[in-house]
Amino acid sequence: MAAPRELLKDALPLVTGDAGLESTVIEARGRRIGGTYFGLVAGPCAVETLEQTLETAHAVAEAGATMLRGGAYKPRTSPYSFQGLGSEGLAILREAREETGLPIVTELLDPRDLEEVAETADVIQIGARNMHNSRLLTEVGRVDRPVLIKRGPGASVDELLLAAESVAKEGNERIVLCERGIKTFEPRTRYTLDLGSVALLKRETHLPVIVDPSHAAGRRDLVPALARAAAAVGADGVLVEVHPRPEEALSDGPQQLRAEEFAAVAEEIAAVARLLGKQIG
Repeated sequence: MAAPRELLKDALPLVTGDAGLESTVIEARGRRIGGTYFGLVAGPCAVETLEQTLETAHAVAEAGATMLRGGAYKPRTSPYSFQGLGSEGLAILREAREETGLPIVTELLDPRDLEEVAETADVIQIGARNMHNSRLLTEVGRVDRPVLIKRGPGASVDELLLAAESVAKEGNERIVLCERGIKTFEPRTRYTLDLGSVALLKRETHLPVIVDPSHAAGRRDLVPALARAAAAVGADGVLVEVHPRPEEALSDGPQQLRAEEFAAVAEEIAAVARLLGKQIG
């Protein structure tokens, strides 16, 4: 009788691969993540205003970012917290792309918004809260857009792979996995960044694997070190939150880097990536 792990591998025919398999390359508007390409995805937690978003977009582009992240629809723990600008936020992201040329990574929360979000997004993000949302995974599996799936804070590596398989099964195999921290007993950081999972995923799947040090740390002073570590462990990219004035941010201000801080860490990350034979995508 097959062992449990072997049974699980049988359930992952599309996303698993032999040990050491070179990762698939995901492309959006000429920018790449995977294989020998390292992605620098950066931008604000939330799109707040046109001025804030354009200022951030130009700053991260100048610092070497390869994609712009920004939330138009925001999943929040409190119903009284800023929920995002919605359609207005998507329009702002389109303007930022037009000015900088950076592909847009933005989150989809509801299948009913898929068509609207897909018109703007070059990469559709499925956030940690929705990693187990089967309907959402099915729907993004049917669109012609790369999909970035964030690991839930209570999800195992195998559950993350099964989420990716759910997308791939519908025909869309342009998938990026993202480690962004898991819940542990440690209260001093927002989550615990599981870099061991990155090394494991790089051996078990051909899909690109990136790291979000911002959400893992919850505090900007730890983000540079975690970002460097992500590059060193073999990740295919990082996703970093940046804001021109974090103290005024409407969401997650304490974990967002200032523009000059991102510029410094981007240079360091690029150096580490080059040591491992990667180039900025």
